[in-house]
Amino acid sequence: MDFHPTPQDTPFRTAARTWLTHHLPPPPATPPQPRLWERQLGQGGWIGIGWGAGGYGNRVATLTQQVVWAEEYARAGAPARTGHIGENLLAPTLLAHGTPAQKARFLPPIARGEELWCQGYSEPGAGSDLAGIRTAARRDGDTYRVTGQKIWTSLAHEADWCFVLARTEEGSRRHHGLSFLLVPMDQPGRIEVRPIRQLTGTSEFNEVFFDGAEARAEHLVGGEGNGWQVAMSLLALERGVSTLAQQVGFVAELEAVIRVALDTARGGEAGRGGGSPNVQLDPHIRGQLATLWAELKVMSWNALRTLAGAGDAGAPSVAKLLWGGWHQRLGELAMAVRGAAATVGPYDWDEERPYPLDPLQHLFLFSRADTIYGGSDEIQRTIIAERVLGLPREVRVP
Repeated sequence: MDFHPTPQDTPFRTAARTWLTHHLPPPPATPPQPRLWERQLGQGGWIGIGWGAGGYGNRVATLTQQVVWAEEYARAGAPARTGHIGENLLAPTLLAHGTPAQKARFLPPIARGEELWCQGYSEPGAGSDLAGIRTAARRDGDTYRVTGQKIWTSLAHEADWCFVLARTEEGSRRHHGLSFLLVPMDQPGRIEVRPIRQLTGTSEFNEVFFDGAEARAEHLVGGEGNGWQVAMSLLALERGVSTLAQQVGFVAELEAVIRVALDTARGGEAGRGGGSPNVQLDPHIRGQLATLWAELKVMSWNALRTLAGAGDAGAPSVAKLLWGGWHQRLGELAMAVRGAAATVGPYDWDEERPYPLDPLQHLFLFSRADTIYGGSDEIQRTIIAERVLGLPREVRVP
């Protein structure tokens, strides 16, 4: 595999950098509103560039050009994507398992940045052990009636649609009798979204309650009872290749931690420069930074191998284990290099934001969840042990 840029990648990089420069306000200006930004990306042709030549996305990009776009997006400091779940999780799943009618209905609005999606998987008591879900969907003519509760649903308060894993066969257990349904979120009285306040003070995650919510039978993906296979196909994307752009963003976070470490060592205000121009980092801190840098290189190469189809069946789980723990250690080091200053917030108290955080404080707190969401480390190790190494299956209590 050769991931070095090709002659065709240079004009692509120039186009990406130029477009981002023209459409993003210079810092510290407020970034565009999430929905407006998604539509701008769609109008610019930057959503769905990895979907191939099926006519559903915008421009078609090679593998190296997809990497270039991720690099330029991170370099520009562009805002976090609210369309990530639709573009990088649902769309590839529909391309693999959806009917022509489903692809024609749902992929173009995602590519235009017009419809946002959330993921209805985890439930109370069925998070990493996804096969234990209890949300039910009962067929009623041309519709399914969905009843149950989902939790840790990212961006549900923003989403227009939710792909829901539900039990369509009454009395079924574990992996059997599950189906993958596309459910519209605009159903007052049938769907309630309750934000979950996090350590960071923000509420990206939500509880979602379904009380007879309707899903059209034609929006069942992969056939009734085949939801587990569809769900596992999607989770491989969440745990593996869709994190490539995220890992490119990790580079910027690591560079920010290095700057803070150098500024602190110089005696200046952390992250703001100043102090002595000559600096000698503490050997322990320097060693940790070097280790994180080397591990990030390995993670990036592993993600590229997986993206090129060179990884084995356990590649997504390996990737999830690597980046989850790495990101937590980066957050911990971000606090350690600042010392006591890391405990002080950057702004005055605000009722709307009761404990304001700077970016590195947010990194530290949010990264505590990295080894849990998308499948906990324990689940990833079990997958690797059973499906890759061929070890005896874990004994489950009925």
